[in-house]
Amino acid sequence: MRLGPAAAGAVVALLAGPGQGASQTVPLAPIRESGQAVTPAFEGWYRNPDGTFSLSFGYYNRNSREALEIPVGPRNRIEPGGPDRGQPTAFLPRRHWGVFAVTVPADFGLGRVVWTLVVGRDTFAIPGGLKAGWEIDALQGEAGSGNTPPVLRFSASGPDGRGPGGITFGPLTARTGQPLELAVWAADDGKAVGSIASNGRPNVPVTLTWLKHQGPGEVRFSNPTPAVAPPPADGKAVTSATFSQAGDYVLRVRANDASGVTGAGHAQCCWTNGFVKVKVNP
Repeated sequence: MRLGPAAAGAVVALLAGPGQGASQTVPLAPIRESGQAVTPAFEGWYRNPDGTFSLSFGYYNRNSREALEIPVGPRNRIEPGGPDRGQPTAFLPRRHWGVFAVTVPADFGLGRVVWTLVVGRDTFAIPGGLKAGWEIDALQGEAGSGNTPPVLRFSASGPDGRGPGGITFGPLTARTGQPLELAVWAADDGKAVGSIASNGRPNVPVTLTWLKHQGPGEVRFSNPTPAVAPPPADGKAVTSATFSQAGDYVLRVRANDASGVTGAGHAQCCWTNGFVKVKVNP
């Protein structure tokens, strides 16, 4: 595994300079139900088959119950190339790994990408780059077991994606208050099953979790964890989403393999993100 110890799910909060106000949230603050900040996290980089690189990011919502909404813009931006480079606007409680990835070119070199979040009077920023020691095994296979992330498709024979950057589909069109059917096909290499290193769980297929990633209103899923048809079936899983407000949304489906890992800052071998863009009309 090509991962330095500092990269194992590290969260770095950099407070802005004078004039931004004193921070009321520190990394080791006691856990509270609400009123805490969200800090961005850079978790490492991985190589893509086409020669580009992906920088994997997550976040830490320090609240135990309160979810936060931070729209893309001055208070939730990625630079350069932003403000929107695929980051979430919906932040669920506690720590979330490998939520999205920013792709950078093969000649990126010593460049960096910075994700900034402003929560209340506090400004937090995290830089990501191709620093040696921060390479993760998101696609190449976990050291020891060779376990790779599940494969996701949005049609039975369509293109597939793996890893934090995953695959993006759409845009689809929906109307407020009317369910939109969502279908996804998931498959896995099965190497996590029975693996001591991965704590594999035999006979457990890929598990899916649907989440709101971006959007102005509430999203309700008929089943946020739909069952995946196991082999020899085709791996299809279906749910529906209903939107409370019109606007542009991005939904995220996270596919976890049988290792049982739902988010850890190590190799990121064990899950894949799928993103669905939806245009919701009144």
